[in-house]
Amino acid sequence: MTTAQEVAAITVAQRQHWMQILARAGQQLHPFAQALRQQPYQCIRPAEIGMVMVRGRTGGSGAPFNLGEMTVTRCVIQLDHGQHGHSYVAGRDKEHAELAALADAHLQSSQHRHWMDALITPLAQRQNAERASRDAASAATQVEFVTLVRGED
Repeated sequence: MTTAQEVAAITVAQRQHWMQILARAGQQLHPFAQALRQQPYQCIRPAEIGMVMVRGRTGGSGAPFNLGEMTVTRCVIQLDHGQHGHSYVAGRDKEHAELAALADAHLQSSQHRHWMDALITPLAQRQNAERASRDAASAATQVEFVTLVRGED
């Protein structure tokens, strides 16, 4: 059990971390669906599909510009104990959005430590391993160019 003080001490950075993991989890959340849905909850904003404008910056830090639109699914739920869970996930997967919102709510409850150990840590490890595998595969195709300077007399 997590104490009320520990739950109140959850920082914005910690929540951003688990929200990022949940948003990228996709089908990896399905094995946890039954456990996440055990506690009664209600949908404040049922999962709905929409579009958001993706913005970029010239040169990475210059003037902003509209890059294009992207499909997202969002959801807001409330557990019976009052915790609200929010989610925005890329694509059109309503179940993913609902499960991510449920996980967010559970992570803000007195069961915070349990959900971090049972859900977030394994998902983060799996995502890190997948990222390392992709990085290794792309590193194998890296080409280094050498510029030769021609001697001029």
